[in-house]
Amino acid sequence: MHKSSLNKDFNNLSLQQFTNDLDFQGELIRINKTVNPEYELAAIVSKLDKNKAVLFESVKGSKFKVIANVLGTRRRISYAVKSPSEDQIDKKITMAVAKPVTPKKVTQRKWNMNSRDLSQMPIVTHFEKDRGPYVTSSLVFAKNQETRSQNLSTHRLLRLNDTTMVIRMVEGRHLHKCFTFAKEHGEDLRVSIVIGAHPAISLAAAYQASYGQDEIKIANSLMMGRLTTTSAPISRLQVPVDSEFLIEGRILSDKTEYDGMVEMLRTYDMIRKQPVFEIDRIYYQKDSIYHDILPGFAEHRLLMGLPVESRIRSAVTNVVPTTKEVFLTDGGCNWLDAVVQIRKTLEGEPKNAILAAFAAHPSLKIAIVVDEDIDPKDPVQVEFAISTRCQADRDLVIVRGAKGSSLDPSSDQENLMTTKLGIDATHSMLKDTSRFEIAKIPGQEETNLSEYF
Repeated sequence: MHKSSLNKDFNNLSLQQFTNDLDFQGELIRINKTVNPEYELAAIVSKLDKNKAVLFESVKGSKFKVIANVLGTRRRISYAVKSPSEDQIDKKITMAVAKPVTPKKVTQRKWNMNSRDLSQMPIVTHFEKDRGPYVTSSLVFAKNQETRSQNLSTHRLLRLNDTTMVIRMVEGRHLHKCFTFAKEHGEDLRVSIVIGAHPAISLAAAYQASYGQDEIKIANSLMMGRLTTTSAPISRLQVPVDSEFLIEGRILSDKTEYDGMVEMLRTYDMIRKQPVFEIDRIYYQKDSIYHDILPGFAEHRLLMGLPVESRIRSAVTNVVPTTKEVFLTDGGCNWLDAVVQIRKTLEGEPKNAILAAFAAHPSLKIAIVVDEDIDPKDPVQVEFAISTRCQADRDLVIVRGAKGSSLDPSSDQENLMTTKLGIDATHSMLKDTSRFEIAKIPGQEETNLSEYF
């Protein structure tokens, strides 16, 4: 397959083409040695966290290759959506959500093989207390009968046997609403599941769009209108024509099994009873690549967190127009803690920003607001701002009994209740701003030590 530069025109429309682009850019490691999908593969990926993507050429018990850590860095995500820079990813997502584009539809399908047997797929067991092997990159397409639209979201699936899996759905989210509607009408929910799609589609699937909005249109906007879909053979849902694997089947209305998995915080989630998904047919090609995402590591956290950064930034900008940047911190697992950078013009703006951030992302636990001279991505600078610009008696916002994340083990996970903390770490406009100025040395940035040693 032709290798093309990620810095040129958008021509990487499938996972395989994107893989080739990563290889061209030196962003891919190939492993030829046969690896075991039970723990060994995950252990290798963990060693490459925040580093290069990895392609496993030989996986024990399967004829398919496995790629992991595809979007393990912001740099590669900016490649995927053709963002001008890593700092502009959230703006690119915001524009795609505001201006979704319907993909071009074609009748041809590229899958030339099919079966009903999961055993041939290299589904990975990641952690010692996992209840079994999990599909972690699955993109689930469903018909929203209430809005007559199509829904796309990402869900993990626990393999039970060769034809059934347990699907994890968050109560109240859109796929769960679709499932509940079908169940109330005495029906199973027919879905199509894609494993191995262009990364921009995975990013769009992670965005919590408005109910009834079709995320595949957001994906197409991220892909500059180049996405092409086709009708799935059984469900007739529109799915990406370049998908590596397509699994068709039904989420059963009357059958559940226990599920427990590792979440974004890299802690074990509560054991829950979840619906069972029954397979009708699996479609693929001889050279299809299986995409695995290591739970709780960078690719998982960035895929979930970056769309949320975009949503928080839009919400905070509505109340504080001088908002510069929003960053979900690594220490907060790219989910629980956010740093908001603003150009402060009035006292009180930081507190408004804090409240807007909490409203935009209910799982958010800590929101810190800093001035524009503080890099929100630098934890040392953020701590410096808290230490030198914050007074606890007037600059802390504590919200008790708020809805929080079920992932946080310190919270009331059963009732989704937590205490949120906001920190105004901006300089006081009631004092001379020169008191907060960080001293600079003229010419420091341009000075090259190699000229002196």
